[in-house]
Amino acid sequence: MSLIFVFFMMIFCHIIDDFVLQGKLANFKQKGWWKENYPDKKYEYDFIICLILHAFEWTFMIMLPLAIYVKFDVTLLYVVGFILNTVIHAIIDHFKCNKLAFCLEADQIMHIVQIILTFGIFILSQKIGFNFN
Repeated sequence: MSLIFVFFMMIFCHIIDDFVLQGKLANFKQKGWWKENYPDKKYEYDFIICLILHAFEWTFMIMLPLAIYVKFDVTLLYVVGFILNTVIHAIIDHFKCNKLAFCLEADQIMHIVQIILTFGIFILSQKIGFNFN
């Protein structure tokens, strides 16, 4: 499989997940949505699990092409990358959705940078044989 195709698949999976599959999580990851629809104090932090769920879903989608590329021979490096991408994505989305720190364009640029770094680190590690087996 061509590496450029793997990279484009990662971008495609990002677009599908962030704009098509996210569904209700787009609202649920917003603290304001919970305040408006479920003002009871017991729901105050429910947005956090939704941020994490979406971040996990997104990470799975963008890293699926890499897993296919290595024929699902997933290593510790892949797992660490998966966890880091999930955490970073959740933090970026929190700052966009709840802190209103930046706009959609900045959010998307940060996610694309995540993909570029993930692709670069993963493929470079494959090329030099540094996989954390």
